[in-house]
Amino acid sequence: MTKTLLLAMSATALVLIAGCVQPPPAPPVGLLDVTSRPAERALLAGIRAYEDGQYPESEKQLNAALQSGLVSPKDAAAAQKHLAFIYCTSNRTPQCEGAFREARKADPAFALSRSEQGHPSWGPVYKRMSP
Repeated sequence: MTKTLLLAMSATALVLIAGCVQPPPAPPVGLLDVTSRPAERALLAGIRAYEDGQYPESEKQLNAALQSGLVSPKDAAAAQKHLAFIYCTSNRTPQCEGAFREARKADPAFALSRSEQGHPSWGPVYKRMSP
C-alpha cells in the first residue's frame, strides 16, 4: 500500500469513529437557571401579582415577560391566559379574545381547566374562541 492510501484510510476511519462518539448530555436546567432569565422572572412576578389581586402590576409583569421572550410555549400561553383573565374581568373583551388566541398560537394544546371554563367573566369568551 502506498503511504497516501494508508493516510486516506486512516482519515476515513477517524471520521467514521468520530461520527459514533456521542457528545456529553447537556446539564439539566434547574429552577435557579430558569428564574435568572428576565422573561421567566417577570412571568413568575406576574402570576404572583395576579394571585395577590394586584391586576395592574400583574398585567405589567406578564407583558414584560412576553416582550422579553419566554422560552417555553407553555409559559407564553400561561402569560396570555392570565392576561385574558385580567382583560375579561375589566370588560376589555377584544383584548381578552386576542389573549386567548395568542395563548393557543403559542401552545396549540392550550386549554382552560373545567373550572376555569365555567368562570362567568372569561368562560363565555373562551368558549367562543374554542375551535
